[in-house]
Amino acid sequence: MQCPRCKNEDPKYFYRDENQIYCRKCIQFGRVNIDEVIQPKTYKCKKHRVKAHLNFELTDAQKKASVQLKENALKGIDSLVYACCGAGKTEICFETITAFLNAGKKIGFAIPRRQVVLEICERLKKAYPRLKVIAVCQGHTDVDDGDLIVCTMHQLYRYHQTFDLLILDEVDAFPYKNNDMLEAIALNACKGVKVMLSATPSRQLLLKAENGQLSIIELFVRPHGHPLIVPRCIILADFFQLIHLLFFMKRHGGQWLVFVPTIAMADAYGKWLSVFMPCSSFTSKTLCKEEILDRFKNHQLTVLFTSTILERGVTFKGVHVAVLQSSHPVFDESSLIQIVGRVGRDPNNPTGHALLYADKKNHAIKRCIYALQKMNESLLDLHECSG
Repeated sequence: MQCPRCKNEDPKYFYRDENQIYCRKCIQFGRVNIDEVIQPKTYKCKKHRVKAHLNFELTDAQKKASVQLKENALKGIDSLVYACCGAGKTEICFETITAFLNAGKKIGFAIPRRQVVLEICERLKKAYPRLKVIAVCQGHTDVDDGDLIVCTMHQLYRYHQTFDLLILDEVDAFPYKNNDMLEAIALNACKGVKVMLSATPSRQLLLKAENGQLSIIELFVRPHGHPLIVPRCIILADFFQLIHLLFFMKRHGGQWLVFVPTIAMADAYGKWLSVFMPCSSFTSKTLCKEEILDRFKNHQLTVLFTSTILERGVTFKGVHVAVLQSSHPVFDESSLIQIVGRVGRDPNNPTGHALLYADKKNHAIKRCIYALQKMNESLLDLHECSG
Protein backbone atom coordinates (compact mmCIF):
# COMPACT_ATOMS: atom_id res chain seq x y z
CA MET A 1 0.00 0.00 0.00
CA GLN A 2 1.14 3.51 -0.81
CA CYS A 3 -0.52 6.87 -0.26
CA PRO A 4 -0.90 8.65 -3.62
CA ARG A 5 -0.20 12.01 -1.97
CA CYS A 6 2.56 11.59 0.64
CA LYS A 7 3.92 8.22 -0.64
CA ASN A 8 3.66 6.70 2.83
CA GLU A 9 4.04 2.90 2.89
CA ASP A 10 4.11 2.39 6.68
CA PRO A 11 1.12 0.16 7.61
CA LYS A 12 0.62 1.86 10.98
CA TYR A 13 -0.60 5.03 9.21
CA PHE A 14 -3.32 3.29 7.19
CA TYR A 15 -6.88 2.93 8.45
CA ARG A 16 -9.76 0.88 7.03
CA ASP A 17 -13.17 2.54 6.84
CA GLU A 18 -15.62 -0.11 5.60
CA ASN A 19 -14.34 -0.95 2.09
CA GLN A 20 -11.88 1.94 1.85
CA ILE A 21 -8.35 2.31 3.21
CA TYR A 22 -7.00 5.83 3.70
CA CYS A 23 -3.75 7.40 4.89
CA ARG A 24 -3.59 9.03 8.30
CA LYS A 25 -0.07 10.40 7.92
CA CYS A 26 -1.25 13.30 5.73
CA ILE A 27 -4.85 13.45 6.99
CA GLN A 28 -4.30 17.11 7.97
CA PHE A 29 -4.57 17.93 4.25
CA GLY A 30 -7.84 16.02 3.85
CA ARG A 31 -8.65 12.36 3.45
CA VAL A 32 -7.20 10.46 0.51
CA ASN A 33 -7.82 6.75 -0.17
CA ILE A 34 -4.90 4.59 -1.30
CA ASP A 35 -6.67 3.61 -4.55
CA GLU A 36 -7.61 7.20 -5.31
CA VAL A 37 -6.19 9.01 -8.34
CA ILE A 38 -5.58 12.63 -7.36
CA GLN A 39 -6.87 14.89 -10.10
CA PRO A 40 -4.70 18.00 -10.54
CA LYS A 41 -6.57 21.26 -10.25
CA THR A 42 -6.27 23.47 -13.30
CA TYR A 43 -4.34 26.68 -12.69
CA LYS A 44 -4.07 29.45 -15.26
CA CYS A 45 -0.91 29.73 -17.36
CA LYS A 46 -0.04 32.37 -19.92
CA LYS A 47 3.04 33.64 -21.68
CA HIS A 48 4.42 36.89 -20.36
CA ARG A 49 6.84 39.45 -21.70
CA VAL A 50 8.54 40.59 -18.54
CA LYS A 51 11.93 41.09 -16.97
CA ALA A 52 12.92 41.43 -13.33
CA HIS A 53 13.27 44.97 -12.02
CA LEU A 54 16.14 45.35 -9.55
CA ASN A 55 17.38 48.55 -7.93
CA PHE A 56 20.91 47.17 -8.00
CA GLU A 57 23.12 45.22 -10.38
CA LEU A 58 24.12 41.63 -9.71
CA THR A 59 27.79 41.04 -8.96
CA ASP A 60 29.92 39.00 -11.36
CA ALA A 61 29.70 36.00 -9.02
CA GLN A 62 25.90 36.31 -8.83
CA LYS A 63 25.61 36.65 -12.61
CA LYS A 64 27.69 33.52 -13.13
CA ALA A 65 25.50 31.54 -10.70
CA SER A 66 22.35 32.99 -12.27
CA VAL A 67 23.35 31.95 -15.79
CA GLN A 68 24.32 28.45 -14.65
CA LEU A 69 21.02 28.01 -12.84
CA LYS A 70 18.99 29.12 -15.90
CA GLU A 71 20.93 26.82 -18.21
CA ASN A 72 20.32 23.87 -15.89
CA ALA A 73 16.61 24.63 -15.58
CA LEU A 74 16.06 25.00 -19.33
CA LYS A 75 17.76 21.62 -19.81
CA GLY A 76 15.47 20.05 -17.19
CA ILE A 77 18.28 19.58 -14.64
CA ASP A 78 17.47 19.96 -10.93
CA SER A 79 19.85 22.27 -9.04
CA LEU A 80 21.05 22.90 -5.50
CA VAL A 81 22.12 26.49 -4.89
CA TYR A 82 24.56 26.28 -1.98
CA ALA A 83 25.13 29.92 -1.01
CA CYS A 84 26.17 31.65 2.18
CA CYS A 85 23.70 33.76 4.16
CA GLY A 86 23.27 37.12 2.46
CA ALA A 87 24.65 35.99 -0.91
CA GLY A 88 21.38 36.83 -2.69
CA LYS A 89 19.91 33.38 -3.34
CA THR A 90 16.50 34.81 -4.27
CA GLU A 91 17.96 37.28 -6.77
CA ILE A 92 20.01 34.50 -8.39
CA CYS A 93 16.70 32.82 -9.30
CA PHE A 94 15.22 35.85 -11.10
CA GLU A 95 16.71 35.12 -14.52
CA THR A 96 15.37 31.54 -14.39
CA ILE A 97 11.95 32.73 -13.18
CA THR A 98 11.80 35.27 -16.01
CA ALA A 99 12.65 32.64 -18.65
CA PHE A 100 9.90 30.31 -17.42
CA LEU A 101 7.34 33.13 -17.13
CA ASN A 102 8.00 34.21 -20.71
CA ALA A 103 7.66 30.61 -21.86
CA GLY A 104 4.20 30.35 -20.31
CA LYS A 105 5.25 27.99 -17.51
CA LYS A 106 3.83 27.72 -14.00
CA ILE A 107 6.18 28.69 -11.16
CA GLY A 108 6.02 28.05 -7.44
CA PHE A 109 8.28 29.38 -4.68
CA ALA A 110 7.94 27.38 -1.46
CA ILE A 111 9.41 28.29 1.94
CA PRO A 112 9.04 26.57 5.34
CA ARG A 113 8.08 29.64 7.40
CA ARG A 114 5.07 31.94 6.98
CA GLN A 115 6.96 35.13 7.85
CA VAL A 116 9.52 34.51 5.13
CA VAL A 117 6.75 33.71 2.61
CA LEU A 118 5.32 37.20 3.11
CA GLU A 119 8.76 38.81 2.81
CA ILE A 120 9.68 36.93 -0.39
CA CYS A 121 6.26 37.71 -1.85
CA GLU A 122 6.87 41.44 -1.38
CA ARG A 123 10.31 41.19 -3.00
CA LEU A 124 8.86 39.37 -6.01
CA LYS A 125 6.07 41.97 -6.34
CA LYS A 126 8.70 44.70 -6.56
CA ALA A 127 10.72 42.69 -9.09
CA TYR A 128 7.65 41.88 -11.24
CA PRO A 129 5.21 44.79 -10.67
CA ARG A 130 3.00 43.86 -13.64
CA LEU A 131 2.33 40.33 -12.43
CA LYS A 132 -0.11 38.93 -9.91
CA VAL A 133 2.17 37.60 -7.16
CA ILE A 134 0.30 35.87 -4.35
CA ALA A 135 1.22 34.52 -0.92
CA VAL A 136 -0.47 31.29 0.16
CA CYS A 137 0.03 30.60 3.86
CA GLN A 138 -1.82 30.77 7.15
CA GLY A 139 -4.22 33.69 6.94
CA HIS A 140 -3.73 34.04 3.16
CA THR A 141 -5.54 31.11 1.52
CA ASP A 142 -8.59 32.76 -0.06
CA VAL A 143 -6.70 33.21 -3.34
CA ASP A 144 -4.53 30.30 -4.44
CA ASP A 145 -3.72 31.12 -8.07
CA GLY A 146 -1.59 33.82 -9.65
CA ASP A 147 1.22 34.45 -12.10
CA LEU A 148 3.72 33.70 -9.32
CA ILE A 149 2.76 31.59 -6.32
CA VAL A 150 4.72 31.91 -3.06
CA CYS A 151 3.64 29.48 -0.35
CA THR A 152 4.67 27.52 2.70
CA MET A 153 5.78 23.92 2.20
CA HIS A 154 2.53 22.70 3.78
CA GLN A 155 0.42 24.55 1.20
CA LEU A 156 2.02 22.60 -1.66
CA TYR A 157 -0.63 19.92 -1.15
CA ARG A 158 -2.98 22.22 -3.12
CA TYR A 159 -0.77 22.05 -6.22
CA HIS A 160 -0.57 18.41 -7.26
CA GLN A 161 1.46 18.17 -10.51
CA THR A 162 1.18 21.93 -11.06
CA PHE A 163 4.60 23.56 -11.26
CA ASP A 164 6.96 23.50 -14.22
CA LEU A 165 9.51 25.22 -11.96
CA LEU A 166 9.41 24.74 -8.21
CA ILE A 167 11.90 26.67 -6.07
CA LEU A 168 12.29 25.23 -2.58
CA ASP A 169 13.95 27.74 -0.27
CA GLU A 170 15.58 26.88 3.08
CA VAL A 171 15.31 23.13 2.55
CA ASP A 172 17.44 22.70 5.68
CA ALA A 173 14.87 24.40 7.92
CA PHE A 174 12.07 23.10 10.14
CA PRO A 175 9.49 21.80 9.35
CA TYR A 176 10.70 20.65 5.90
CA LYS A 177 14.01 19.27 7.14
CA ASN A 178 13.89 15.47 7.65
CA ASN A 179 10.12 15.48 6.94
CA ASP A 180 9.40 12.67 4.47
CA MET A 181 5.75 13.66 4.16
CA LEU A 182 6.44 17.28 3.15
CA GLU A 183 9.21 16.17 0.80
CA ALA A 184 6.83 13.77 -0.97
CA ILE A 185 4.14 16.47 -1.25
CA ALA A 186 6.73 18.86 -2.72
CA LEU A 187 7.79 16.23 -5.26
CA ASN A 188 4.15 15.68 -6.22
CA ALA A 189 3.62 19.43 -6.70
CA CYS A 190 6.41 19.61 -9.29
CA LYS A 191 5.99 18.21 -12.78
CA GLY A 192 9.14 19.88 -14.09
CA VAL A 193 12.36 21.27 -12.62
CA LYS A 194 13.24 21.69 -8.94
CA VAL A 195 15.64 24.28 -7.55
CA MET A 196 16.70 23.93 -3.91
CA LEU A 197 18.23 26.86 -2.02
CA SER A 198 20.25 26.51 1.17
CA ALA A 199 23.09 28.05 3.14
CA THR A 200 23.44 24.82 5.10
CA PRO A 201 22.42 21.87 2.89
CA SER A 202 22.08 18.43 4.42
CA ARG A 203 24.63 15.69 3.83
CA GLN A 204 22.00 13.80 1.81
CA LEU A 205 21.63 16.69 -0.66
CA LEU A 206 25.39 17.08 -1.00
CA LEU A 207 25.68 13.35 -1.67
CA LYS A 208 23.03 13.62 -4.40
CA ALA A 209 25.10 16.39 -5.97
CA GLU A 210 28.26 14.28 -5.72
CA ASN A 211 26.44 11.35 -7.34
CA GLY A 212 25.24 13.51 -10.23
CA GLN A 213 21.56 13.41 -9.25
CA LEU A 214 21.44 17.20 -9.22
CA SER A 215 23.73 20.07 -10.16
CA ILE A 216 25.33 22.10 -7.37
CA ILE A 217 25.92 25.84 -7.73
CA GLU A 218 28.11 27.37 -5.02
CA LEU A 219 28.27 31.03 -4.02
CA PHE A 220 30.18 31.87 -0.84
CA VAL A 221 30.65 35.60 -1.34
CA ARG A 222 28.25 38.36 -0.41
CA PRO A 223 27.62 41.23 -2.84
CA HIS A 224 29.82 43.60 -0.84
CA GLY A 225 32.78 41.19 -1.21
CA HIS A 226 33.81 41.21 2.46
CA PRO A 227 34.58 37.97 4.33
CA LEU A 228 31.84 36.23 6.30
CA ILE A 229 31.82 36.83 10.04
CA VAL A 230 33.40 33.92 11.94
CA PRO A 231 32.02 33.73 15.49
CA ARG A 232 34.05 33.93 18.67
CA CYS A 233 33.35 31.14 21.16
CA ILE A 234 33.42 32.18 24.83
CA ILE A 235 33.50 29.36 27.38
CA LEU A 236 31.68 30.30 30.58
CA ALA A 237 29.25 28.72 33.01
CA ASP A 238 25.60 29.46 32.15
CA PHE A 239 25.20 31.87 35.06
CA PHE A 240 28.05 34.16 33.94
CA GLN A 241 27.23 34.26 30.22
CA LEU A 242 24.62 37.03 30.36
CA ILE A 243 26.79 39.10 32.73
CA HIS A 244 29.76 38.90 30.35
CA LEU A 245 27.52 39.78 27.39
CA LEU A 246 26.12 42.87 29.14
CA PHE A 247 29.64 44.17 29.83
CA PHE A 248 30.61 43.42 26.20
CA MET A 249 27.55 45.30 24.92
CA LYS A 250 28.33 48.30 27.12
CA ARG A 251 31.94 48.40 25.89
CA HIS A 252 31.20 47.98 22.16
CA GLY A 253 27.71 49.46 21.82
CA GLY A 254 25.49 48.73 18.84
CA GLN A 255 22.27 46.82 18.41
CA TRP A 256 22.09 43.19 19.51
CA LEU A 257 20.05 40.14 18.57
CA VAL A 258 20.48 37.63 21.41
CA PHE A 259 19.43 34.01 20.86
CA VAL A 260 18.50 31.75 23.77
CA PRO A 261 17.40 28.10 23.77
CA THR A 262 13.89 28.49 25.23
CA ILE A 263 10.89 30.76 24.89
CA ALA A 264 10.65 31.16 28.68
CA MET A 265 14.28 32.36 28.85
CA ALA A 266 13.76 34.89 26.04
CA ASP A 267 10.67 36.35 27.73
CA ALA A 268 12.32 36.43 31.18
CA TYR A 269 15.52 38.13 30.00
CA GLY A 270 13.60 40.56 27.79
CA LYS A 271 11.34 41.61 30.64
CA TRP A 272 14.16 41.93 33.18
CA LEU A 273 16.57 43.87 30.96
CA SER A 274 13.86 46.26 29.71
CA VAL A 275 14.11 47.98 33.12
CA PHE A 276 17.65 49.10 32.27
CA MET A 277 17.61 49.63 28.48
CA PRO A 278 15.31 49.53 25.43
CA CYS A 279 14.80 45.79 25.22
CA SER A 280 12.16 43.22 24.31
CA SER A 281 11.69 39.56 23.39
CA PHE A 282 10.46 37.85 20.23
CA THR A 283 9.28 34.22 20.07
CA SER A 284 6.60 32.14 18.35
CA LYS A 285 4.23 33.10 21.19
CA THR A 286 4.88 36.83 20.97
CA LEU A 287 1.88 39.05 20.29
CA CYS A 288 2.25 42.03 17.93
CA LYS A 289 5.21 40.46 16.13
CA GLU A 290 5.26 43.02 13.31
CA GLU A 291 5.29 45.91 15.77
CA ILE A 292 8.29 44.54 17.68
CA LEU A 293 10.26 43.82 14.49
CA ASP A 294 9.54 47.33 13.22
CA ARG A 295 10.75 48.83 16.51
CA PHE A 296 13.96 46.83 16.26
CA LYS A 297 14.51 47.72 12.60
CA ASN A 298 13.93 51.40 13.43
CA HIS A 299 16.53 51.21 16.25
CA GLN A 300 13.97 51.83 18.97
CA LEU A 301 15.24 48.69 20.72
CA THR A 302 18.87 48.06 21.66
CA VAL A 303 18.51 44.36 22.50
CA LEU A 304 16.06 41.76 21.26
CA PHE A 305 16.06 38.35 22.97
CA THR A 306 14.74 35.67 20.68
CA SER A 307 14.36 31.95 20.11
CA THR A 308 15.45 30.28 16.88
CA ILE A 309 12.41 31.81 15.15
CA LEU A 310 14.64 34.67 13.91
CA GLU A 311 17.60 32.53 12.89
CA ARG A 312 16.81 32.96 9.19
CA GLY A 313 14.75 34.91 6.69
CA VAL A 314 15.18 38.34 8.30
CA THR A 315 17.74 41.08 7.71
CA PHE A 316 18.70 43.79 10.19
CA LYS A 317 21.24 46.41 9.15
CA GLY A 318 24.36 46.65 11.31
CA VAL A 319 23.22 44.14 13.93
CA HIS A 320 25.47 42.09 16.25
CA VAL A 321 24.44 38.64 17.51
CA ALA A 322 25.10 36.55 20.57
CA VAL A 323 23.95 33.05 21.47
CA LEU A 324 23.58 32.13 25.13
CA GLN A 325 24.01 28.42 25.98
CA SER A 326 24.97 27.73 22.36
CA SER A 327 25.92 24.14 23.26
CA HIS A 328 22.20 23.45 23.95
CA PRO A 329 20.78 20.73 21.61
CA VAL A 330 18.36 23.22 20.03
CA PHE A 331 21.35 24.89 18.33
CA ASP A 332 22.79 22.57 15.68
CA GLU A 333 25.43 23.44 13.09
CA SER A 334 22.85 24.67 10.59
CA SER A 335 21.13 26.86 13.17
CA LEU A 336 24.36 28.47 14.36
CA ILE A 337 25.51 29.24 10.81
CA GLN A 338 22.18 30.90 10.08
CA ILE A 339 22.34 32.93 13.29
CA VAL A 340 25.88 34.16 12.62
CA GLY A 341 24.73 34.93 9.08
CA ARG A 342 22.59 37.79 10.41
CA VAL A 343 25.80 39.79 10.93
CA GLY A 344 27.65 41.78 8.25
CA ARG A 345 24.96 41.71 5.56
CA ASP A 346 24.78 45.50 5.15
CA PRO A 347 27.15 46.80 2.41
CA ASN A 348 27.63 49.98 4.47
CA ASN A 349 28.46 48.00 7.60
CA PRO A 350 29.90 44.61 6.55
CA THR A 351 31.49 43.78 9.91
CA GLY A 352 30.17 43.04 13.38
CA HIS A 353 30.35 40.83 16.43
CA ALA A 354 29.10 37.24 16.68
CA LEU A 355 29.53 35.62 20.09
CA LEU A 356 28.77 31.99 20.95
CA TYR A 357 28.59 31.50 24.73
CA ALA A 358 28.87 27.91 25.92
CA ASP A 359 30.00 25.79 28.85
CA LYS A 360 31.94 23.70 26.32
CA LYS A 361 32.75 23.85 22.62
CA ASN A 362 30.64 21.01 21.24
CA HIS A 363 30.55 19.46 17.76
CA ALA A 364 27.94 21.89 16.39
CA ILE A 365 30.00 24.94 17.43
CA LYS A 366 33.19 23.49 15.95
CA ARG A 367 31.43 22.60 12.68
CA CYS A 368 29.87 26.08 12.44
CA ILE A 369 33.24 27.80 12.82
CA TYR A 370 34.92 25.38 10.42
CA ALA A 371 32.22 25.79 7.73
CA LEU A 372 32.45 29.61 7.80
CA GLN A 373 36.24 29.50 7.68
CA LYS A 374 36.09 27.19 4.63
CA MET A 375 33.67 29.57 2.89
CA ASN A 376 36.08 32.44 3.52
CA GLU A 377 38.90 30.36 2.06
CA SER A 378 36.83 30.04 -1.13
CA LEU A 379 36.47 33.83 -1.16
CA LEU A 380 40.24 34.21 -0.72
CA ASP A 381 40.86 31.80 -3.62
CA LEU A 382 38.43 33.82 -5.77
CA HIS A 383 40.28 37.08 -5.00
CA GLU A 384 43.64 35.43 -5.82
CA CYS A 385 42.29 34.19 -9.16
CA SER A 386 40.92 37.66 -9.93
CA GLY A 387 44.28 39.18 -9.02
